Amino acid sequence: MHDAEQRLRQFEAHLTSAGLRYTRQRRVIAEVFYSSGRHLSLNEILDLARAEQASIGFATVYRTMKLLAEAGLALEHRFGEDSVRYEPADHDHHDHLICTRCGHIIEFEDDVVEARQEQVAKELGFRVASHRHEIYGECLRVPCPHEQQLAD
Repeated sequence: MHDAEQRLRQFEAHLTSAGLRYTRQRRVIAEVFYSSGRHLSLNEILDLARAEQASIGFATVYRTMKLLAEAGLALEHRFGEDSVRYEPADHDHHDHLICTRCGHIIEFEDDVVEARQEQVAKELGFRVASHRHEIYGECLRVPCPHEQQLAD
């Protein structure tokens, strides 16, 4: 079964077990979210969902994304003070580089960084339960290649 299909079925099962309906609007929101392949804000999800079904409102997107997060199928990230973005919960740990100019997010994995974090914690007598690593900066290319994507 395709990964997105499996997530949609898990979402439907979560809603059913909670006594909630799996509506067409919720399905559309989940589909556009999983097919995007990016970290999305609620407004970006709303725009993508409205392209499929114009009647979808912001409150429905907000509630649906909260339900996906509750089900363990989406992760909510607060990048910066006002920047909330969602990504599929893929259970593979990764860290983030976030451009403070255009908002572009790059995921990366680095075994050396992970090992060093564990080593520092151990040296300081600390057992890590979880962590997140976010590095803020700017895309180095001028003009930023991602600013045009945001303008489209």
